[in-house]
Amino acid sequence: MSKPGQDAVTAREKQFTQVSYDQLDSRHHGAIHMPIYQNSLFAFETYEEFDNAFQALLDNHIYSRGNNPTVTYLEQKLAELEGADKAKCFASGMAAISSAILSSVQQGDHVICVDQAYGPTREFLGSYMVKFGVETTFVDGTSIDSFRAAVRPNTKLLYLESPTSGLFELQNLRECAAYAKLIGALTIIDNTWASPCFQNPLDLGVDLVVHSITKYISGHSDCVGGVILGSNELIDKVGYAEYMLLGGLMTPQTAALVSKGLRTLPLRMQRHEESGLLLAEYMSRKAYVNRVNHPGLSSHPQYELGKSQMKGYSSLFSFVTDEPLAKMRAWATKLQYFKIAVSWGGFESLVTVNPLPPGSDGQSATVVRLYVGMEDPKDLMADIDLAWNSL
Repeated sequence: MSKPGQDAVTAREKQFTQVSYDQLDSRHHGAIHMPIYQNSLFAFETYEEFDNAFQALLDNHIYSRGNNPTVTYLEQKLAELEGADKAKCFASGMAAISSAILSSVQQGDHVICVDQAYGPTREFLGSYMVKFGVETTFVDGTSIDSFRAAVRPNTKLLYLESPTSGLFELQNLRECAAYAKLIGALTIIDNTWASPCFQNPLDLGVDLVVHSITKYISGHSDCVGGVILGSNELIDKVGYAEYMLLGGLMTPQTAALVSKGLRTLPLRMQRHEESGLLLAEYMSRKAYVNRVNHPGLSSHPQYELGKSQMKGYSSLFSFVTDEPLAKMRAWATKLQYFKIAVSWGGFESLVTVNPLPPGSDGQSATVVRLYVGMEDPKDLMADIDLAWNSL
């Protein structure tokens, strides 16, 4: 009997793991891993070859700020996994996000962004881009009507994040993509939570997908990186402008580490899905928990939407409680398996405790975000109860 999400991953996993080892043998002396090309530049036999390479900068190895073989290998694998024509890797998730946005707007344009998007993304759009004459309206992304109400004649971009990484709200990606095309705007989505294994927004009509490679794709809390994926046209536009001119390149060392982590991504995501659902259901039965925000629970208000556009669920979720912030932070401090830290996607489970965001429904005082790592779920449950009982 297949495990949760297993059937959904199988097709992508087979495509992802089919590598021509004959080709690798001829190019890299039989190396089982893609070698690290620790090169800043690449030489040519003739000046004619040198000149010809400059006719397609992003398709030739000239200078590692533009194209490095180790990074290119990772980009090709990520594009295959996401179902994109092409990918471009960056030094961080935020470098990918900001470059994707900059490639999609110009002075005088208007952006509509979901109000629960990643904090630095909101700051970039709401504060930084203002000095370039780009305005942003933040909306409740759970309803397409919010986007319709916010649209202006100069709206050129809908920025999505589904699910969001705090309260785990979804947007209807098909509706958002169709509406953006209707008004002549592009769509970008941060797809980090679901990973390419469980959600492929390009298939739903979204124009550009961004991921924080730092999270599930890398999977070992040892890399920082980002990626933009999409059509040849849109990725080349980013590549020749924001990537080349701003210089936020991924290093070959990082690309090599991520490529190794990528090999186990489908297997890791299966484990994350199973453990995340177990812990979410467990927390939903706690007396001190008002509600659990996990799109894989039937209690989630957008559960059916999630099933229609995702093939599975990752292991980051939150719960809200009326317990005071100080008490929940004391509880988090007593946890042994859950480490107090930002980010997620690695082996170790993590926790953060914050006030409920302004404008959220209900009177709950505190939101606790749990990332369920690769530890035994029974140990994590015991850790949660032991810490709570010790208060």
